[in-house]
Amino acid sequence: MQSKIAHAAERKAFSVAIDQILKAGSGEDREKKLEHGVSMAEKLLKDVAPGVVKGIKTGLKPGSKWERWFFDLIDQTDPHVLRTAILNGGYEAGFRGFRTCMENAEDLGCNVPWIILFDPTSACNKHCVGCWAADYGNRLNLTYDECDKLICESKALGTHLFMLTGGEPLVRKGDVLKLAEKHDDCLFNIFTNASLVDEAFCQKVQELGNIVFSVSLESYEASVNDGRRGAGSFEEVMHAFDLMHAHGLLYGTSTCYTRANTERVSSDQFFQLLVDKGCRWAWYFHYMPVGEGASADLMPTPEQREYMFHRIREVRGFEGGYPIFAMDFQNDGEFVGGCIAGGRIYCHVNARGDVEPCVFIHYSNANIRDGAWVDCLKQPMFQAYRSRYPWNDNMLQPCPMLENPTILPEMVKEAGAHCTEYVTPVTPESIEERTAPYAASWAPTANKLWLEEHPTGKKVFNDGVNDLEPEEKVRRMKANDEEREAVLD
Repeated sequence: MQSKIAHAAERKAFSVAIDQILKAGSGEDREKKLEHGVSMAEKLLKDVAPGVVKGIKTGLKPGSKWERWFFDLIDQTDPHVLRTAILNGGYEAGFRGFRTCMENAEDLGCNVPWIILFDPTSACNKHCVGCWAADYGNRLNLTYDECDKLICESKALGTHLFMLTGGEPLVRKGDVLKLAEKHDDCLFNIFTNASLVDEAFCQKVQELGNIVFSVSLESYEASVNDGRRGAGSFEEVMHAFDLMHAHGLLYGTSTCYTRANTERVSSDQFFQLLVDKGCRWAWYFHYMPVGEGASADLMPTPEQREYMFHRIREVRGFEGGYPIFAMDFQNDGEFVGGCIAGGRIYCHVNARGDVEPCVFIHYSNANIRDGAWVDCLKQPMFQAYRSRYPWNDNMLQPCPMLENPTILPEMVKEAGAHCTEYVTPVTPESIEERTAPYAASWAPTANKLWLEEHPTGKKVFNDGVNDLEPEEKVRRMKANDEEREAVLD
């Protein structure tokens, strides 16, 4: 385990390296200087994220759309915000944190997530149709001290990336800023409806530098967006984008695609709006039939999901598409090794303190109010995830609830987990009943698409890292530390 002194020295060295890369991407002759920055990144990340390095090298070709995206990022983002986001998100979370989490997972015999989603509150100032948070009201809140304790104990195990959901996290705006200020070595991604974003708030975020935003948006048309999210919601988002852009902040969108909106939220008009408003990413989440009154009829059809599979890849491709990083968390499972829940990469803490495998899977044996964070990670439900993963080799069927619906009831029974739904408890068997028809209808298409890209039926990374067992990855990372130190020097 790295000492505090060594960690501080390494952070400082990475900070200098980041400054050099950003400087290479600005000013005169930046196309030529950028090559040196990419070469440095390749040496630093080769045993952590070789796929990312390959994408960077391919994407940042002179004159490419991703080179323009990178230069716009530098030109339009506040320097302190950009540098802090990269240092905290790229180094503390993605590089050092990832390594530390993997080491601790091996030592502790449990998954240690390098991303944690938590809900400061169940309260929300909106009442969007079909949102499960609307069922919860404003009764449930994590206190500031509870949030702080969660972050402190998570950081001790290596976690430095926190995503705040809800409810509407900015109902607790003051506490969010206070947490970000105290934990200035972390990156906070706020999932928000953006209605509470104002000038004073943006100024404070600009000063802190370690907060980014994923804003809910469901159409390029005000009438359609507001039909579900409430009158005036579209204009509130547009105004928030303008404020964020004026203060040089980092932001993108978060969109749930359903049977009713799939084509609209992936249209040329939608992406052009996002690019025009300065969004850097567009996260897509497949509709999940969870929560009281959730309807399986809203799930996209297999044809719509196949369309999204191709469309998102087209949008973010090296050629064509749009200069925005789009990701579909259900269809892009292969790029993160399948299901990321149960603490393998991330987990969720709700506003009552229950520690859940996933924001969509509401079963647990642990609550942060009852003990230490490490004990929450060792809960039987998470250990069931750890021992059973992966559910299958096809990473277009990554979820134990949506595409592998028999798995969730088995794990809940095995773990003796209880339902953490705020309003009406739901049995895993009833969830299976909702999703089984969808799983059966999607399987033929999933198999066709998967075998087209992976004829053996298994994902082969061929990068010298991701095909390794966890303990071998840790050993390889440690072995390369000396070479990395030479690069930083």
